[in-house]
Amino acid sequence: MKKAIFTLLSLCFLSLVIAQPDRWQQKISYKIDVSLNEQNHQFSGTENIDYYNNSPDTLYKLYFHLYWNAFQPNSSMDVRSLELGKLTPRADRAGNPLPDWDARVKDRISKLKEDEIGFQRVSSLTINGKEQKLIEHETILEVVLSQPILPKSKTNLIVKFNAQVPVQIRRSGRNNVEGVMYSMSQWYPKMVEYDYQGWNANQYIAREFYGVWGDYEVRININKKFMVAATGLLQNANSIGYGYEDAGRKILQTKTNRNTWIFKGENIHDFVWAADTAYQHLSKKIRNGLTIHVFYKQKDAQADSAWKNVLYAAEKVLPFIESKFGAYPYPQYSFIQGGDGGMEYAMATLLKGPGLGTVFHEWMHSWYQQILGTNESLFGWMDEGFTSYAENLVMDYYNNNWAPQSPFTSASSKQKTQHELLADADELPKNQFNEYKAYMRLANSGFEEPLTTHADHFNTNYGYSNAAYTKGDVFLNQLGYLVGDEVRDRILLAYYNTWKFKHPNANDFIRVAEKTSGLTLQWYKEYWVYSTKTIDYKIANISMDDEIGKPQITIERVGKMPMPLDVLITYKDGTKEMHYIPLDLMLGNKIAEDKETRIIHNEWRWTHPKYKFNIERKLIEIKSIEIDPTHRMADMNRINNKIVVPG
Repeated sequence: MKKAIFTLLSLCFLSLVIAQPDRWQQKISYKIDVSLNEQNHQFSGTENIDYYNNSPDTLYKLYFHLYWNAFQPNSSMDVRSLELGKLTPRADRAGNPLPDWDARVKDRISKLKEDEIGFQRVSSLTINGKEQKLIEHETILEVVLSQPILPKSKTNLIVKFNAQVPVQIRRSGRNNVEGVMYSMSQWYPKMVEYDYQGWNANQYIAREFYGVWGDYEVRININKKFMVAATGLLQNANSIGYGYEDAGRKILQTKTNRNTWIFKGENIHDFVWAADTAYQHLSKKIRNGLTIHVFYKQKDAQADSAWKNVLYAAEKVLPFIESKFGAYPYPQYSFIQGGDGGMEYAMATLLKGPGLGTVFHEWMHSWYQQILGTNESLFGWMDEGFTSYAENLVMDYYNNNWAPQSPFTSASSKQKTQHELLADADELPKNQFNEYKAYMRLANSGFEEPLTTHADHFNTNYGYSNAAYTKGDVFLNQLGYLVGDEVRDRILLAYYNTWKFKHPNANDFIRVAEKTSGLTLQWYKEYWVYSTKTIDYKIANISMDDEIGKPQITIERVGKMPMPLDVLITYKDGTKEMHYIPLDLMLGNKIAEDKETRIIHNEWRWTHPKYKFNIERKLIEIKSIEIDPTHRMADMNRINNKIVVPG
């Protein structure tokens, strides 16, 4: 009996180990002090960093990001934008060719003057009081260590730096078109992530970010006329005020004209802040342990109401978000007007305006870019694509359940989604079916590249945007077709619970999908992510099988990517049959999703271009036959997917 109990406990422990991946993560603790001079837009700062080398490797070098060095004429970001601007992979509605550069950047960096550029300069970096050798590679600082950092050890670094805030170009800067004085993202020397693939020392060219999880304590010394919005919890709220203080608390005025704002954030991998002299501050404690903040510049009554609606909408959709994608683990979130459109950070986002599509999109990044911490340079589609999928789902939920009740907008008002906002410049889609159309335009354009392409190394911005946002979104929608929408939803929750705070990659997601669904899905990743092969099936023939005296339907695979098939047969008497043709690569069947009778046929071997199956009823009884009636499969030519029998 004791042996049986011990065996059972051992098996339970083994299953727990399997369920919780043991991937090591580096850890960091930042204590940052900065003082901003608003007269020349420069600041000096000190970082006191505890760096935990949890890897099995001895480190002989360290690397830091110096993002703002990109905002200088002839920088890599500048030249890359100018070069892409020579390409015209797309056209406007009138047929005029459009330059491929980012409309926010264009040639603006090349025109910056000395007092408008950005820079970050590390004047010294010491370990145990000893200066380390520094080599600057534009936006990457190489630190040659005087003594290596051993595995499983902690090292303290003191970094002294100074910086100039650039004119707003991309994500960060001063005096943007909305009139926000400071949008402070990528503002400090940030340790490069070292993970199981080594150092991720990517130059800042255009794309996304990746960082080391840890704790931040940030002290910002600034003229007291500024209100500051930031990542983390304000530690001295009752002496600062500005709407952060406890209800009824009287703020004592000090003689000095400067404030030191102290923020703390735990288990995050970035820190953002913004400052303005005319911010409006809204906040609400929406449950124990979570407060939502909104910071914006008051423009008019309509805009004021729209920003108030951001707070209303965030509170209403959060339970739905958590039911679909996992719990939000942090004590606050701030929607901050600033930046150049929408950009996600830890516990905060910078927003150009109060459009709920962008609001939901950037907030959903908290799950995929922050909590899961996907490496966006290598797996941009796992961040932008999954976030776009979630945004559309949340937007539909809000519009169907809460928009008509909002006291801040009329029931007939239409909120723009993130893709509508992007469509102003990039012609990206606005809903899930249009995601498929946009992907198909990309696949037919000649500019598609595999999703495995590094984000900075796509040949065109057009190719990157549609791959990351659109093809990534379709990946999840189409996964619902493969395994069933209900199973896909369980996969997303299991993925979150298994890989939060662990930097998952594409294979990690697929393994969760396989364990949850019981199906083999590596082939799906190989085709959809590693290749640009497309899907196209057609109904090739309907005839009588003379050998058995039954109708026979022949389906042909025209495209190079194999798929399982749902084939719906509708009869003239109104009855329907769903014929399911499994794919041999899946080694199993998806769950039944439809109310119609489902008939499961023998699996289709992927090597065979044609497949035939028989039905029981007469040919004359058939009204129509359709491959994939839910349109979740990204079939490139739907015209040949359906046959309607005359009469």
